Amino acid sequence: MSALLELAGLHAWYGASHVLDGVDLSIGEGEVLALSGRNGSGRSTLAKAIMGLVQTKGDVRFRGASLVGLRPFRIARRGIGYVPEQRDIFPSLTVRENLVLGMNAHARRFTIDDAYRIFPVLQERMSVKAGVLSGGEQQMLALARTLVGDPELVIVDEPAEGLAPAVVRQVGDCLATLKQRGVAMLLIEQRMTIARALGDRVAVMGRGTIVFDGTFDTLAADARVTNDWLSVG
Repeated sequence: MSALLELAGLHAWYGASHVLDGVDLSIGEGEVLALSGRNGSGRSTLAKAIMGLVQTKGDVRFRGASLVGLRPFRIARRGIGYVPEQRDIFPSLTVRENLVLGMNAHARRFTIDDAYRIFPVLQERMSVKAGVLSGGEQQMLALARTLVGDPELVIVDEPAEGLAPAVVRQVGDCLATLKQRGVAMLLIEQRMTIARALGDRVAVMGRGTIVFDGTFDTLAADARVTNDWLSVG
């Protein structure tokens, strides 16, 4: 499998705080990589580093071309979608206006109609201001807005956090649809049941670096990694 995204020796900072400490990682064409680890391990910072949202040093390559130094909107135009944990929708705009802002006029995989089919509630509420949506509806909107940008790779940060079980299932179905249509994914997710259902491979972060990268079965059999980097308490 050829590499779609490659990270080499990636460091990242918030001011003087050194968060990523030399991350090496790759994601292949159409591959779903689940990224696990405790809170504070650097997973969300890794997503922001790929998208050019924090100070970095090292190499980030997408289809062999460096993304280092590019502004976030240019990284998105290269074919990388990003769904942050905070969702970052535009609350004063309607559902449809949020989707139109995310559209790629040359989309091959996803359209607004696709987004409505995946999340029917968004079509029902297309004229409603996004700021009055429930948390689950806002997460659906954030995912749908990323889809209509027709990305080749999607970075999704804790998509099930704080959602009701029924909404978690819908979000899971959306991510499964992405995978079926050949979209690669970096899935940042602590719930191993969700990660395992979607992921082809799993990596674990600890103290700003990758401490495990392999199969789910290998991870389950590795008591040291589980105890040192995943267990709580």
